[in-house]
Amino acid sequence: MTNPALNLQLTLPVLITGVSGVVGFNFFVHMRRKYGTSVVGIRPQDTWRMQSEGIIGVNPDDSSEMLALFNKYNFKTVLNATGSCALKACELNKELAYKTNVLSAQVIAKLATQFNSRLVHISSDLVFSGDSGEGNYLEDSPLDPVTMYGKTMVEGEKAILSISPNAAILRISLPMGPSFNGHAGAIDWITSRFKNHKPATLYFDEFRSPTYVEDMNDVFEQFLSASYSGIYHFGGPKNLSLYQIGQIINKAGGFDPNLLQGCLRHEAGPIPPRAGNVTMISEKLTNLLGLNKIKPWPFKSHLNPGNMQWHQKREPEFDYSKTHLHENLYRYSWEVPTPSEYYVQDKYRKNQ
Repeated sequence: MTNPALNLQLTLPVLITGVSGVVGFNFFVHMRRKYGTSVVGIRPQDTWRMQSEGIIGVNPDDSSEMLALFNKYNFKTVLNATGSCALKACELNKELAYKTNVLSAQVIAKLATQFNSRLVHISSDLVFSGDSGEGNYLEDSPLDPVTMYGKTMVEGEKAILSISPNAAILRISLPMGPSFNGHAGAIDWITSRFKNHKPATLYFDEFRSPTYVEDMNDVFEQFLSASYSGIYHFGGPKNLSLYQIGQIINKAGGFDPNLLQGCLRHEAGPIPPRAGNVTMISEKLTNLLGLNKIKPWPFKSHLNPGNMQWHQKREPEFDYSKTHLHENLYRYSWEVPTPSEYYVQDKYRKNQ
């Protein structure tokens, strides 16, 4: 049974931060299609390639610029998807990681409180180490991140709960959908390696809970329309290793199977450190929303990986190709946005 709180109407206007990332990009497109100009997205100022009506270049850690934005639009609802998940970059530049993942959260939480805005904050499964190998983390499991990214995401969560206690925090895993530039996020990064005939080395012992962005869009909108607070896990129901994810992408896209390589985490070097099994239990969220419809990724059973060589066999009844990949891995029901619509070629940079 659906919780009646989900029947609340979304209060406009809406601010979506971090629209240059996979999560923010796909949610912005989803919301803009439904609510038009009442939805505004922000991206970092140096992400100049992202150009679209309703997207503004503002650094979310800049309190004065963000205040001016809130004064102009008087946002009533905010989804904070700001965050740098570039693991190596965060390890090498701790100040940048702090600015992006902690200071931005502080600024946004303070403004959401000041303007009485509904706030939903996106966090990560990498607040856990996964070192036990067991996974299945609950919301109250001890936090023990191994990366600077994970450590700053923990600090960001604390800032949100301290400054804006009525906010909701959704810890997500890998968002499975397109990126605006065609080479960020799990699917696009791995695909970009394979299509350029470059190998991708992925870990046998890092496990995640990948989730279609379609389901993320739906749950984010429902949470923004309700008044739930606290921390919720939001991962897909099928747990996969990074190597298995690589197998699925390699096979679905019809790429050379020899381009996929695998190793254990400890064989990859010390920087960045890698998490192990950080799979999450999301029953608190699904019980709250009254839904059991979060689809497993991938949705089609013929793309469920078997043994270590599973991706090398190509069944003749399936047309493993770019189209097959797009129709099954980016989405499960309707067409995803075209990333090229949000990308400006270098020759236009002088006009920015």
